[in-house]
Amino acid sequence: MNTRLSDMQNGSVLVKTLAAAAGLVALCLAAQDGFTALLEGNSAPGFEMGSPNWVVEDGVLALKDRTDGKMINANYLWTRQQYGDFILHIEFKVLPERANSGVFIRTADRKDPVQTGIEIQVGNAPADRPLGRGSVGGLYDLLAPRVNAYKPNEWNRYVITCRGPRILIELNGQTTAEANLDEWVEARKNPDGSPNKFRTPLKDFARRGYIGLQDHGSPVWYRNVRIKPLD
Repeated sequence: MNTRLSDMQNGSVLVKTLAAAAGLVALCLAAQDGFTALLEGNSAPGFEMGSPNWVVEDGVLALKDRTDGKMINANYLWTRQQYGDFILHIEFKVLPERANSGVFIRTADRKDPVQTGIEIQVGNAPADRPLGRGSVGGLYDLLAPRVNAYKPNEWNRYVITCRGPRILIELNGQTTAEANLDEWVEARKNPDGSPNKFRTPLKDFARRGYIGLQDHGSPVWYRNVRIKPLD
């Protein structure tokens, strides 16, 4: 065999071996720090994969094909189990011109996530757009983000922490929202007096439920989805 060809083949094997070892180390580190990966390679062991709209390739979960902008609850992607107190790491990427998705937490009824879950908005946030209760980094219809921490055309990283009534949202290393659900004592009203959509006061919401990724009819990509239960 040609010596150069042999060296190239050996080098290729070495690269693949090192890549596999790196992946194993990453999984071991994740296990050591108490986090569980909900996405792994070409599978999503932490989610119930039912809709053909969602596909997983090389550790990236993608919502493809639909671009009508319409919300279809049946095509939400839900975790297999329920979570109460937890830290969730999740990265997302969206199209610059049209984007709408969301991370739902503690959803009691998967058939009615809009009324029984709390949504952390996923989308784009141009620098010249005023921040509101529908902006990225906030709690949808409940709390506007403090700052615009969104990075256009890049992967954006959420860290979502739930402990009892308290919810902390961090986007790209910045705290964008903090909420104490016990302060939401009236239906359809936020603590500052502004209206919201919820027929039930948030203080009475379930403190354990499913985590879901919203299908709102526009492409979105998720990766590095990991969770650490705190209860």
